[in-house]
Amino acid sequence: MTHILLRHRDIPDINTLNVYKKNGGFAAFKKAVTKMKPAEVTEVVKNSGLRGRGGAGFPTGMKWAFIDKNNWPHYVVANADESEPGTFKDREIMEGNPFQFLEGVAIASYAIGANAAYVYLRGEFWELAAFLDEKIAEMEEAGYLGEDLFGTDYSLKIYTHLGAGAYICGEETALLESLEGKRGQPRVRPPFPPSYGLYGKPTIVNNVETLTNVPLILANGADWYKSMGTVDSAGVKIFSLSGRVRKPGNYELPFGTTFRQLIYEYGMGIQEGRPVKAIMPAGASSSLIAVDDKVLDTPMDYAAVRTLGADLGSASVIVLDDTVSMDWVVNKTIHFFKHESCGKCTTCREGNYWMRNLTERIHSGKGTGADVDLLLNVAKQMQGKCLCALGEFSTMAVVTGIERFPQDFKQAVRSNS
Repeated sequence: MTHILLRHRDIPDINTLNVYKKNGGFAAFKKAVTKMKPAEVTEVVKNSGLRGRGGAGFPTGMKWAFIDKNNWPHYVVANADESEPGTFKDREIMEGNPFQFLEGVAIASYAIGANAAYVYLRGEFWELAAFLDEKIAEMEEAGYLGEDLFGTDYSLKIYTHLGAGAYICGEETALLESLEGKRGQPRVRPPFPPSYGLYGKPTIVNNVETLTNVPLILANGADWYKSMGTVDSAGVKIFSLSGRVRKPGNYELPFGTTFRQLIYEYGMGIQEGRPVKAIMPAGASSSLIAVDDKVLDTPMDYAAVRTLGADLGSASVIVLDDTVSMDWVVNKTIHFFKHESCGKCTTCREGNYWMRNLTERIHSGKGTGADVDLLLNVAKQMQGKCLCALGEFSTMAVVTGIERFPQDFKQAVRSNS
């Protein structure tokens, strides 16, 4: 299929301004600014069915429509803090197809009446930030950013901002705190960013992949976009495939593609021909799905994956074969979340500390059946009681690992029980 997001795979040098322009670049932004009202742009995006690609899957046009029109100025923030283990799609977009992403930022800014937009990148992306700065400067030189764009009174500036490599800053309110120069910790919500965001002003925060869809939606129409994917999940998605597959990588496919197609057709199957044991459809923050033929033939969209007792999230699909024990997986994920917990709420700070101690004891062969029971109890006590999603995410692999793969944990503690 022809790529919509990873267009650099089809069009060489599309990361240069001239090539991007020759392939329709900035026509959608010019159309929006010169021929459409901001509300009309929002309505097209709403009608397209585009949902947020950062993990939550919230309808993008609806989020834009929530912007508080009685409080100014407005801001757009692109969430480029790609921190989820197993996710590596946004970086490829920004490196390979940066102008389409930046055009999406510009269209979103016009739609909500923002004259300033920020691209918040994780600290390890410092080379990428410099690269985007170059592209932004080229857009300014060519008249696609700056004052009185396309002969109108609309003006826009885009800035990059580097965080310090904190997973928590992928959460939108922690990101905004960091962008303001404060400690990256989540805010109590409500109020939500569309009414109280950056510097206390209405702000739209969207993921890189989400915004990169926008120019082609505006250029081709909502019906064109809805013609791909499923009723629940319109359009295409970049699936970041990793784990025990033969050919890991980013695969841009329509929603509704099955796990079997992704793993065996695109990922070339499992190393050494072994069977799939489990799938984590949303990276480290995912539930563990025990795999059978029904699971493999499940379409990958938001609603269908939920029937498996998991969320699709950012679609960072980690595949585990029968050589992998789930106590090892849980130990790895909890060490990550313990390290990345910001510590603002007691539930997450203390819960991950104790889960880390318990998983380490179990995996090292020093645990007992009582430790497994206690680990499950701690995880369930945390659920629904954390300030942001990080604490909730940290429990997903724990609860589903113990409940869906009990034999792995029995084996890990057998000699001590």
